Amino acid sequence: MANHYSRIGLLAKRGDDRIRAVLGHLARAVAARGATLTVETETARDAGLELPQAPLEALAERSDLLLCVGGDGTLLAAARACAPRGVPVAGFNAGRLGFLTDLALDPSDHSKIGLALAAILEGRGIAESRDLLQADVERADKSRHAGGVALNDAVIQKRDAGRMIELTTKVDGRFVCTHRADGLVVATPTGSTAYALSCGGPILHPSLDALALVPICPHTLSDRPIVVGGGSTIEVALATGFSGVAQLTLDGQVRLAVLPGDRVTVRKAAQPLTLLHPPGHDYFEVLRTKLHWGLGNGNDNDR
Repeated sequence: MANHYSRIGLLAKRGDDRIRAVLGHLARAVAARGATLTVETETARDAGLELPQAPLEALAERSDLLLCVGGDGTLLAAARACAPRGVPVAGFNAGRLGFLTDLALDPSDHSKIGLALAAILEGRGIAESRDLLQADVERADKSRHAGGVALNDAVIQKRDAGRMIELTTKVDGRFVCTHRADGLVVATPTGSTAYALSCGGPILHPSLDALALVPICPHTLSDRPIVVGGGSTIEVALATGFSGVAQLTLDGQVRLAVLPGDRVTVRKAAQPLTLLHPPGHDYFEVLRTKLHWGLGNGNDNDR
């Protein structure tokens, strides 16, 4: 079958011998289908690939599909570069969990890699739209600092160990709560199975137009997670009486200092990410597998 995508970008987790072993095969498989391949600069250097190269942002500009080889952390970086440019992302899993990277990666059987790649390039993958967040910081002096976008979550949290911070939260201008806690997670449905889940937040199906606000280790046990509409504007202000420095973290990878009197605004980003899954993808099967639901109860085949 003809290729649905012809300009392919490749990003991979670095420092992993297992990944290095398959990147050459993946590159040859792309070439065999007549598609052009450009490799992210650090990926090419780490794997010793002598192919056209570009930094991640430029790679997203010149690709109509990005292949991501690694774990969810690698794909999160790809998502922030690709979503604003409308470039879909397909992930080969070489991490621990792999909620987002779900294509087969078997170094002992290259044929499986080729089959998974063919399905994606031929347009037989399952395309799914995933919302991102846009987070910005307004300083106490009213100057604005763009934080950026996040696929999983925007987290406002303490920077100093052993201290709580005090945060005031508003949704669409309406006061919700003053949290005394280690911080607050604002999560997309995609991010509901990440940091927010470990803080006791709910799992949100990716099709929901919703955001989860999840306190981190709140001082008051009745300070519970809340789910709001996906079109909501979340405002989180650090109390002026707080003497330390907090931070805004996007997907656990991008950090920006938050000072007393600053206000963080979080809303849905303008452009979603198109995530490509293998044929037959089932979100509930992913949850069962990754979270080990139902193991040992004798009902695993009752479907």
